[in-house]
Amino acid sequence: MRIPVVIGIGSIQQKGSFDELDEALILMEKATKAAIVDSTNNSIVDYIDQVQVPKGYWKYRDPGKWIAERNGIKSAVTSVTKIGVLQQNLINSACDDIAHGKIEASLIVGGEARYKKVLALKENKKFIETELNINPDFYVKASDELQTKEEQDELGLMAVGYYAILETAYRKKNRLSLEEHREKISHMYAEFSEIAANNSDGWIDSKKSSEDIKQVSKENPLQALPYNKFHCTSWNVNQASAMIICSEDLADKLNIPKDKRVYPLASSETNHMIAPIQRPELTQSTGLDLAAKFIKDICKDHRIQPNIYELYSCFPIAVQMFTDSLNLKSDDIKTVTGGMSFAGGPLNNYMIHSTVKMLKEIRNNHLNIGLVTGVSGMMTKQAFALWAKEPLMQFTSKDVTEQAALIEHPVEMSTQNNGEAVILGYTIFKDVDKDMKVVIYGEDFQKNRKVLISKDKEIIKSMGEEEWVGKKITYKGKYLVS
Repeated sequence: MRIPVVIGIGSIQQKGSFDELDEALILMEKATKAAIVDSTNNSIVDYIDQVQVPKGYWKYRDPGKWIAERNGIKSAVTSVTKIGVLQQNLINSACDDIAHGKIEASLIVGGEARYKKVLALKENKKFIETELNINPDFYVKASDELQTKEEQDELGLMAVGYYAILETAYRKKNRLSLEEHREKISHMYAEFSEIAANNSDGWIDSKKSSEDIKQVSKENPLQALPYNKFHCTSWNVNQASAMIICSEDLADKLNIPKDKRVYPLASSETNHMIAPIQRPELTQSTGLDLAAKFIKDICKDHRIQPNIYELYSCFPIAVQMFTDSLNLKSDDIKTVTGGMSFAGGPLNNYMIHSTVKMLKEIRNNHLNIGLVTGVSGMMTKQAFALWAKEPLMQFTSKDVTEQAALIEHPVEMSTQNNGEAVILGYTIFKDVDKDMKVVIYGEDFQKNRKVLISKDKEIIKSMGEEEWVGKKITYKGKYLVS
């Protein structure tokens, strides 16, 4: 078995006016060039056998091939991994292929230019992407939908409503009042903001206080109760990142300096698909627990102690669920980037982006052992990855999907048109018609699940001021009656 090692990393961030910014394709190429230069030996391009790109908010069919051709990577197989697949899966597959001698080296690169698109609207400019109309060698995509039709009809495709409902369920589970809960998540994200402000790769330079994050304002509007803007991932960014992974033997052959090398030790993932409303426990996942246990057992067996963390932070509930699964303390620092709200969350590339930052931290302090987590979907799939400056063990990875599927089964959706239900979680947000709307995950008397809604102003006001999770309600059709 060969030992995989990261030998080159690149990270690009752009701010400025529309004309000063690049499209995502150019950002990804710049990150690639930076990773090649970072490796200290441009000959690495002769050994790159695959180029993997997580799909972004762009239309390119095969950016990997375009990047490869412009950088002397002559015979690489290219793939685009669509949304719904864990980004850690790209790293795992590359490491496993290298370990088993299937490839020599892999380039993983991704990026976003949504900030340039935003400025195009503000500055009345035309945003044009390079046309790439030839498909990659492979598309990698998820096999199942990330939510039920009932959820999608009321919450749409934007993730914030789904996560907000999980957050309220977590609030009730931990017996926090609405105000205690607001204080907790705002304080946590204020700490993230301070880290991001000191991160040269961070998107928002100014520190946000707990009060800034907690209070609804013009700068911090409500997105989906209990989340304001500063609780949510900031994906309108111009950012890209890249990493080059190869075998240790090749790194030796190319005389890659030891201080450039960072080793993947272990990784775990779960791809067990259950829609948010159908999870037996909204804020607990068997797959998450199994994947976390694998990493904790690895650490125990090999006497490895992670001391820096990057917990996936699209919304506070993700950080809290990972914190619980890893048995971290409340005062443990849970990010090296500053989190997706403040460091920037380039959509389907964040785990690659945050991993690159983690690798920098390990290079800067060889005693650091880093643990990075990732998410796909509506806290649907989760991943863990352990990194260190030395190969403390042979890289190993585990997919716990089948094991989780044997234990955890989706709860049936309700067929009852009228009746009583208990509220499991809820959120309030502005609907497409600009009116406020509450969306509820309910459980009927048969223990089946139902999506309910209300636009009643008095109910919405009450739900924003007092706890409704756990209350018994009456419904007719999909509407909350009382």
